Amino acid sequence: MSIVTGQTQPEEQTLLEVVVLHPRDAAAATDGGADRLLFLVGPEDVGRSPDPAAVSAVVRETSLPVRVLLRVEDGYAASAEGLRRLAGLAGDLRQLGADSFSFGFLDHDLEIDRAACAALATEVGTAWGFHRGFDAALEPGRAWRDVVTLPGIDAVASAGSSRGMAMGGDELTAYASALPEVARLVLASGGLVPDQVPWLVRAGVRQFGIGASARQDGSWTKAYVDPGRVRAWRMLLDDALSRALGIPVD
Repeated sequence: MSIVTGQTQPEEQTLLEVVVLHPRDAAAATDGGADRLLFLVGPEDVGRSPDPAAVSAVVRETSLPVRVLLRVEDGYAASAEGLRRLAGLAGDLRQLGADSFSFGFLDHDLEIDRAACAALATEVGTAWGFHRGFDAALEPGRAWRDVVTLPGIDAVASAGSSRGMAMGGDELTAYASALPEVARLVLASGGLVPDQVPWLVRAGVRQFGIGASARQDGSWTKAYVDPGRVRAWRMLLDDALSRALGIPVD
């Protein structure tokens, strides 16, 4: 399968994206060594866009790039009105300091809605990542062919399955290993566990996202981001990359 790549992270670095729900999360993730924050609300239900005041508060708590989820409608389809709302919201959030965005749309056949994604990407005018809705696409091979040609895209959040990394991790690793172009765009997330990291890194994956695992007891509602947990993930990624590249580890 021939695939045209989009924008990617440098090959010899790993990127750690941490989901944050509050300003306190942002400070903790920054202290723990995250590379980027993904800000959203309602993580238990696929997530929604936070309000502008909350985005402003999070941006003030960190020096890291803040990627904000753009999602205001149910489901993964995009209506014309929904796209207009998201474009306006993105403009407001950029003025408040949002660095980039996460969004993505599927059509009624559960294929990537390239027209809707490209339209919003053009309006946004910055780098963006396709959110975990990507895993709901009916045919992964076709979805990858469609998504990597979209303008401005630099990541595709995927667990290899809509049921999470526990079910899709092996498939995602195999797919990334077979297609380095895909590996460079994958942001492995959705129930990622430490044992999967070395295999993904060896397959060429360099972007990783964590959410509940950055919190005590894995709770979205009862705990904030723990800088110690973020730091442990940071060290794990650095170690896995060093070993994959044959660099001696102290």
